[in-house]
Amino acid sequence: MDDTSDLDNLLDIEYLLGLYNQSENTTDPAYVVEHSVKFCSKSDVNKFGAQFVPAFYFATFVLGYLGNGLVLVILFKYEELRNVTNIFLLNLVLSNLIFASSLPFWGTYHLSEWIFGGFMCKVVSSAYLIGYNSSILFLTLMTLDRYLAVVHAIAAAKNRKKAYAVVASVVVWLVSVAASMKEIVLRNVTENKLHGILCEETGYSQEVIERGRLVSLYLQFSVFFLIPLCLILFCYVSITVRILATRMKEKCHTIKLIFVIIFTFFVFWTPYNIVCLLRAVRLSRADDGSCEDWVSLDYSLYVTRNVAYFYCGISPVFYTFVGKKFQSHFRRLVCRHVPCLKRRLSLSSQSSRTTSQKYPASTNQASVFSHV
Repeated sequence: MDDTSDLDNLLDIEYLLGLYNQSENTTDPAYVVEHSVKFCSKSDVNKFGAQFVPAFYFATFVLGYLGNGLVLVILFKYEELRNVTNIFLLNLVLSNLIFASSLPFWGTYHLSEWIFGGFMCKVVSSAYLIGYNSSILFLTLMTLDRYLAVVHAIAAAKNRKKAYAVVASVVVWLVSVAASMKEIVLRNVTENKLHGILCEETGYSQEVIERGRLVSLYLQFSVFFLIPLCLILFCYVSITVRILATRMKEKCHTIKLIFVIIFTFFVFWTPYNIVCLLRAVRLSRADDGSCEDWVSLDYSLYVTRNVAYFYCGISPVFYTFVGKKFQSHFRRLVCRHVPCLKRRLSLSSQSSRTTSQKYPASTNQASVFSHV
């Protein structure tokens, strides 16, 4: 996985010189190369990561568990879990919780060294990728489901059954697990004289590791960004066209919501995946660029990756609480546990009901967005 291996891809010059001065290693064929080797110190990048990453990881972990936990409580307390949309939403929440569970481990790792052992190195690395990738795929699956419910409402009414949702969810989990197999195979604990105990890709030749890293970067960009982005754009453009063709009183609000969903997905995910693509291009070239270029990419990776991770934490909340139905559930939950807010929320709810009665929706499409 690229995120933690960024701390130790290239050893510092001091450590390499130390190896050079050890007589038992100077004749080792592993150190003999036929081309010039460029030394690139990443101490400043590593210091930046040690200061910036842990705090962001821990904050994303807390926010992710609070937001996703709240959605989970509302789903089990007020919703019917046999509903297709709720099955997808439940899986999305679970994928985000799995992903968020790995962040404290990586935050601690960035602060010092890997202290959790070899088994947890493989478990945390694979859980991180499984949660991360499945989150994107479930967001895409929810979008496809909305598209079917709005654009092909008659056919969807016949085919959108519980079995369809369960099978689709199983496929997403299988794809996500398959994409994480590299971490299970290559990740292990090693000891480095300069950096301490590391959880990194090891046990194979550098050529095999670099090839796996390159495949992972291209897979990340294509399967877990470009294809989902194209599908989401197609689905929401089709939904917008369908809504504009109706006489829905609430279509302006719905179209605004669609625009916000597309815009936020694009803003949060595009920078990180562009950086992943640039890193893949650099790795695949014979001349992999100057040290300054790699340092710039490392800084960009730290920032854009954390922005993308933040979206994983807020996406279920965003996809649910923009809908009136979940807003109503949230009011009920708050009123039950915070009595002092009961009167104010009740007045707000009554005002919303009055507006809804004055401007009723004329088609079933509006209910799709009020529900999720």
